[in-house]
Amino acid sequence: MKEFKIAVIGLGYVGLPLAIEFGKKYKVLGFDINKTRVEELQQGQDHTLEADLQGLLEVTNLQKNNSDIGLSFSSNEADLKDFNTFIVTVPTPINKFNMPDLRPLIKASEMLGRIISLGDIAIYESTTYPGCTEEDCVPVIEKVSGLIFNKDFFAGYSPERINPGDKVNTLTKIKKVTSGSTPEVAILVDNLYSSIITAGTHKAPSIKVAEASKIIENAQRDVNISFVNELALIFDKIGIDTNDVIDAAATKWNFLKYRPGLVGGHCISVDPYYLASKAESLGYVPQVILSGRHVNNSIAPFIANKVLKLMIQKIHTIKGSKVLMLGVTFKENCPDIRNTKVIDIYRELCDFGLQVDIFDPWASAEEVMIEYGVKIIDKLDDSKKYEAIVLTVAHDEFKPIDFEKYHNDGTVIFDAKALVDRKYVDGRL
Repeated sequence: MKEFKIAVIGLGYVGLPLAIEFGKKYKVLGFDINKTRVEELQQGQDHTLEADLQGLLEVTNLQKNNSDIGLSFSSNEADLKDFNTFIVTVPTPINKFNMPDLRPLIKASEMLGRIISLGDIAIYESTTYPGCTEEDCVPVIEKVSGLIFNKDFFAGYSPERINPGDKVNTLTKIKKVTSGSTPEVAILVDNLYSSIITAGTHKAPSIKVAEASKIIENAQRDVNISFVNELALIFDKIGIDTNDVIDAAATKWNFLKYRPGLVGGHCISVDPYYLASKAESLGYVPQVILSGRHVNNSIAPFIANKVLKLMIQKIHTIKGSKVLMLGVTFKENCPDIRNTKVIDIYRELCDFGLQVDIFDPWASAEEVMIEYGVKIIDKLDDSKKYEAIVLTVAHDEFKPIDFEKYHNDGTVIFDAKALVDRKYVDGRL
């Protein structure tokens, strides 16, 4: 293998941090078909807030001053021809039927087929089901390029482990699983990632094992959360607080202290469907995985209906009442709105004739409008009266809000994150 010249394809939450780290040691091209995204990064900005902006500036300056290392950006496919190691970090979403949508992966593979050369390596990081790299992506590269897999070009898989918004467990501090399509390529891929991952690497025995390892990480978390969400549904009927129960149970050393909540985002609420789809294609219908998805998908309508019941108990008229929802991102202190379940609560409340405002200091109003067709307010108006407030995301900015004032005004307060002092709360998840 000649010297690594790396092209990172896809510059979102996963691709950009990866490109920056590799840019400190190698010649790297950050490629994205979104010209606006490329222009943003060329100006040293990042709306995802995942990039170390100082590190971004340093590696782009390296490229300007030294053609052998550093990071540059492009949306021009022809620029990829100067590189020999391609790392694909495009999204792997699901469609409206909860089936894998491989179009981004296939399009990226078609593009690789047009530019890949003898001896090059295509490494996939996008989360998918076991077998996808070798059975779905590689044949596309072969067909378009006319090259033979494991003779003319090679493949690797190293699942991403980025946790959006996490400034502690960052890319280099999380152990990386690696794999390759031949034993020799597996060593090359492992050595490549070992050069930037300070936490170390784990070389899986095959690409399929590496793919499976990633998808069960998120499926396991989804199932664990679904268990406590189901407890929340049960304990609501019993009339006890789920968080109180969890705190009591957690006094035992081996109890796993998961909390109930909305399960959104691009990974945990999506990846189990990829594994379930693969299982079903082989004749096995998974019970636990799909039941977990069913429970977690039921939490948004549960919250909406609970708020309505609490409003009725306080003798609020439903139709036309004003509701404030605090938070629209899929998790706290993060701008990521992908697959947020907050929107499901919003739509459910709107269907009952409520007038709903959403406030989120982390979210881009433009992105929320484009993605969901929903307008969010840009600031809180302390003089505006709301019949209900639903806290859905535990942003730090929400902690100083005077919930006592709203409580004293007769506002129903539902806290889905156990953030508000419970003496001001009418309902919690």
